[in-house]
Parts: sequence; C-alpha cells; structure tokens
Amino acid sequence: MVNDQKHIDEYFETEEEIEGEGKTPPFQTPKGVHDILPHDHEFHTYIKKIVRHRSRQAGFKRISTPIFEFTEVFKRTIGEATDIVSKEMYTFEDKKGRSLTLKPEGTASICRAYIQHNMKDLPQPVELFYYEPHFRYDRPQAGRYRQFWQYGFEVIGESDPALDVQSILLAYKIFEDLGIAHTLKLQINNIGDLNSRKVYVEALRDYYFGKERYLSEEDKIRLQKNPLRVLDSKYEDTIILNQSAPKFKDFISPESQAFHEEVLEYLTDLGIEYTENNSLVRGLDYYNQTVYEFWDEKKGAQNSVGGGGRYDGLIEMLGGQPTPAIGFAMGIERVIAQMKRHKVRVPSKDDLHVFVAQLGREAKKICIPLINQLRDRGVRSMGALGKGAIKNQLKIADKFKAPYCILIGLTEVRDQTAIIRNMIKGSQRTVKMSEVVDEIIKSVGKENLDFYNPQDPIDL
Repeated sequence: MVNDQKHIDEYFETEEEIEGEGKTPPFQTPKGVHDILPHDHEFHTYIKKIVRHRSRQAGFKRISTPIFEFTEVFKRTIGEATDIVSKEMYTFEDKKGRSLTLKPEGTASICRAYIQHNMKDLPQPVELFYYEPHFRYDRPQAGRYRQFWQYGFEVIGESDPALDVQSILLAYKIFEDLGIAHTLKLQINNIGDLNSRKVYVEALRDYYFGKERYLSEEDKIRLQKNPLRVLDSKYEDTIILNQSAPKFKDFISPESQAFHEEVLEYLTDLGIEYTENNSLVRGLDYYNQTVYEFWDEKKGAQNSVGGGGRYDGLIEMLGGQPTPAIGFAMGIERVIAQMKRHKVRVPSKDDLHVFVAQLGREAKKICIPLINQLRDRGVRSMGALGKGAIKNQLKIADKFKAPYCILIGLTEVRDQTAIIRNMIKGSQRTVKMSEVVDEIIKSVGKENLDFYNPQDPIDL
C-alpha cells in the first residue's frame, strides 16, 4: 500500500528544492495540495459515515455552500488583522472586476446563507453541518495544506450554556467513535462579550508597550491591528512574553463568568475532562464567550485537530438581525494523521469478494452476466479479463486479495457448472451454474454483502 503521507511530505521537500532553483516541477500537483489516493479515501469514507450519523442524531441537516464567495464576506467576518485575511486567502477578480475568494473556512458562508435564505423564519435554533474543501495560502507542513477538508457544524439562533456543552459533547463523541478521543485534551476558555474584549484589548496594549523589541515583526503588526492575535502567536519569544500577560478571566463581565461556570459544570457532570486555558482565543475575530479546541495530548497546540466557539455577533456583521450562534470544525487531514499515528484501523468496502476467471470466448460469454448477477446481489466482483491462462488469472485474483474465485473453462461451459475456489484455504469445489450465486453469497456471508437499493434514503 502506498504511504500517502510520506509521499506528500517528500514531495514538499522536493518542490522546495526545485523552487529554489527557479524551476517548476513538471506535471505534479501544485505546492500544498495533494491527491487523495484510495487508501486515504477509506479514512474519508469512514469519517463521513461517523460525522453524518452523529450529526443527524443531534438533529442537524447538511448544507453545502459555494467554493468561492465575494471577498467582503470573509474580510468583514474573519477580521482583516487575522493571518487568514491578510496573508492566506486565494482572492481573484472575475471578468466584471468583482473580488472573489476561495472560502478559507465554513462559518462565514453558512451565516451568509442563513441571512440570504431567511432561515430566521425556521424553527430556532437552526442546526447545519458540512463536509467540504477549503483553501488557504499557507506554508505546507504536516497537517496543514493549501486545499484541505473540514467537517463542521453550526447551531444558529439560541444562546444557552447547555448548547455550548452539547456542541462540545457532539465533537467529543465523534472523536470517540473515530478512536482518538483518548489521545486529545479539551482546552476551553471564555473570552467575554464585546465590551469585555474592548477593556481587555486596552490592557494588552498597555502590557506590550515598551516590550515591542521582544516581538516578531508579524506580532508587531498584530499588536497594532488586534492585540488578541498576539496571544495566538507561534513565535517562541512572544509565547514566553504572553505567559505574564493580563488574563482574560480578570476582565470578563460577571454575566460571562457565570455563563462560563455553567458550561464547566455541565462538562463535569458529563465526565468530560477539560483544561481551562486562559490564552486560548482562537484565530478568528468573530468569536465571543466560549471558545475551545481539542489538542493532541503530547503535541499540544501544534496539533489541534478541531475546535470552535460562540459567535453571537457574526450574523449582525453580515447585515442580519442580532442572532446568537455556536459552531465547531475539525481538519480532516489532521484527524486522519491522528488516526494513523495511533494505528486506528478503518473498515473498507473496497475489498473484492470474488474474482471470476474464464478460459475461452464461450466462457467469457457466461462470465459477464454472472458478474452482473453477483453485483446485483451485493457481491463485490470483477473478472472476465483478457485471454490469459487460468493460472495467470488466479495470480491476478491473488493480487486483488479476493477471498473467492469462480473458475469457468471449456469443461464447465459444456457441463453448465463452475468451480468455486477458496483462495485462502486453497480448496475448491464444483457446483451447478444455477447455484453459483447463492453458494458465493453463503460463503461471503449475507452480513458482508454490499447491497444497493436505489429506494434507500440518500446517504452522502
């Protein structure tokens, strides 16, 4: 099996060298994006199944927003001082000179859709989930790509500590189903309401005054535009300086503090362990009150696999009525990396059940409708390939790891029979042609069939 992640990491290194020489790699993916090969699609399929199941259990409905939006949607909501808006967005003009941007995150688009389609008239809260690609011009590294997939959900139209906890619980249950909850630690903070933030921002400005020489050039710019972003810095000197910075908890209002304590109380009642992290602010300007992330227990913030928080002012930023909301998103590539790191195995529906081998034109005439019958009955089948000897076709079946093989040669055509070979045990038996499909189903087991009914509920 191809090691997809190793291939990706090696490609980044190779391209860095080539770019350094001023050359463009011929016929390869652009830097920061990658093909999702079949092995990783098994992870995607498994994750989709789990997030879809958990989301629907909680009453969420799926939404998909366009790949690109008007740029102002993101500038107004994410914040011009953020790295995303200032450095990482893929922005371009259409033929009429309008500025468009490939969406770097999902929440702003969903809030735009909430307003545009009058979802305020629906029963509140409106619960929506998505599983989509997003785009940021970021330096590629482990778990960080320029095209990346996210699963996320939004709860719009209600403010209640119980909703915050239910959102955290849904994320936790998904990680639990994926087999990685025990490897993650929940970090949580409350960053107060708008007035609390204004007071805190001024306190941060006062704290950093005279200490600018210890900040990176990037953090100096952040300090001017939005000091909260300095707390989110990844530069070592700034991280050390931040340890003595004023804490948000000393500035939030009594109402926000009570809200936070109620959230923590519910988490304790549910048995969900958490760490209060006073430096956690999240990377987007629209957050308020509850913010949280799930960190790798050993790598900390450097490997956050998902997080979210409350954004009660975002709908209003986009011209809607004041509407409370909370959401969560997780990076699929990071989740897959975490699953691989902890050797989580995922079930596959791509494995063959049976390979059909034939010898001669008359045998092939029988094999093609037989394969069709097997597939219609839920048996994953392939075969009737080429003109090679049976022995060579058995080698092909072995490469595909098919547990059973049906052999039809000249004798079987004449006798209207077929040979069913158990590829694992090396045993085989002859059965009547009319009984082949039923015998294969018995061997495979009805519980393992991949049966498709067009009338079943759509499951995407």
